Amino acid sequence: MKKLKIGDLERVREKVRKNSTLRQGKARAKVTVHMGTCGIAAGARKLLAALMEEIEAAKLKNIIVTTSGCAGLCSREPMATLEVTGSPPVKYGDLTPEKIKEILHEHIINGNIIEKYAFAMGSERTH
Repeated sequence: MKKLKIGDLERVREKVRKNSTLRQGKARAKVTVHMGTCGIAAGARKLLAALMEEIEAAKLKNIIVTTSGCAGLCSREPMATLEVTGSPPVKYGDLTPEKIKEILHEHIINGNIIEKYAFAMGSERTH
């Protein structure tokens, strides 16, 4: 195994710091990728990776990316829930890395819900 040098560790630290910034703090939008076993089996890891890469490539700083367990709709996995400040949450299903990138640009950046991928809007809360 190759020995790590200080520069290698600094690069790892910077990458983790960037990912941590995307996953916490205040932002105008939050994307939750559902990562239950059904979601992971359907490709949620690739979805999450594509989303993080696209956010970094677009240099977006005001988006939180997080994960959750199963949302209870295994047949619609992989899924993501998108919450934009001032708007009801939207659940998107049957996603691919290409679709999540389209959702990022069209819904988060331009403010347009992509109805062909959305299957639920609003909060599940009853109070």
